[in-house]
Amino acid sequence: MKLKSALLATVSVCSMILAPIAQAQSMDELVAAATAEGRLTTIALPHDWCGYGAVIDGFKARYPGIEVNELNPDAGSADEVEAIRANKDNTGPQAPDVIDVGLSFGPSAMAEGLVQPYKVATWDTIPDGAKDADGHWYGDYYGVMSFIVNTDMIDNVPTSFADLLKPEYAGSVALAGDPRASNQAILAVLAAGMARGAEPGEAAAKAGLEFFAELNAAGNFVPVIGKAGTLAQGTTPIIIQWDYNALAARDTLAGNPPVEVVVPSDAVLAGVYVQAISAYAPQPNAAKLWMEYLYSDEGQLGWLAGYCHPIRFNDLAAKGAIPQNLMDALPPAAAYEAAVFPTLAQVDANKEAVVSGWDSIVGANVE
Repeated sequence: MKLKSALLATVSVCSMILAPIAQAQSMDELVAAATAEGRLTTIALPHDWCGYGAVIDGFKARYPGIEVNELNPDAGSADEVEAIRANKDNTGPQAPDVIDVGLSFGPSAMAEGLVQPYKVATWDTIPDGAKDADGHWYGDYYGVMSFIVNTDMIDNVPTSFADLLKPEYAGSVALAGDPRASNQAILAVLAAGMARGAEPGEAAAKAGLEFFAELNAAGNFVPVIGKAGTLAQGTTPIIIQWDYNALAARDTLAGNPPVEVVVPSDAVLAGVYVQAISAYAPQPNAAKLWMEYLYSDEGQLGWLAGYCHPIRFNDLAAKGAIPQNLMDALPPAAAYEAAVFPTLAQVDANKEAVVSGWDSIVGANVE
């Protein structure tokens, strides 16, 4: 499929030659060691994000001897990395074992020595373009930027970023995170810049920041982190977020209020997230077992049930492991045909420009 080919062709790898990875213990030995630790500490995993509620439940059902300690579900990628940094000498429940972050945060955490290498049993089925060669980070799932719209409050559903500047959307448009810390929001700025014809990277970041400055000056931007609750209440009737989060919110709201999920016509930005294990994980075996579960067929299908395209999608499809009901629940393939996967260098350049420029250019304190 065109989308999957784009992933392989355009997501770049930044790998470092470090110490060789120790030979992994057998699965039985890993389960025993993880069960002896008795706990796994995750961070920034909202249950309505990518089907994580069911994924966590599946892990707990398979390994009932391991408690899952969930930290700060609403944290952004930068917060996750900072939690590792701040808890280097802390083996208590506030130290995360694992992180799930935007593409650019994996290599930067690796460069800082904050994550450790580990290769799951299904390593060879993860595309080479979406993982560090030594196993410090690896892609987990991807989706495209979209709008979710409360159609009780918005009569004319916007179909493009350009539409969002129209006066009829005054006090209506929000991001799903703080663009100074949230990967989802940082990449929403990139998408807005791409919609103005800028190339992904610093150019699109600057164009995107200018777009949000205009949106803010027009009174259309709402400096509130958009969620299903704020959408339903009417505080943020239009939210820019990943398609899988928007589709999950649509299901959660169940028609109250009615919503529509739109992939904007002027920019179809795809984004990859990555997994990594903290170099200071208090429960390193539980962390490894969690990764084994996530990259098993069961774990990958759990993400797919949450509307995310799992990184092993091609492998699952090739061996006929994807139930038809999950395929039928995905948005039409045509919505993804124009998807652009920025390279790692472009994602990094965008992140730096957005994080450093948001306050001075846009001047809206999102919280």
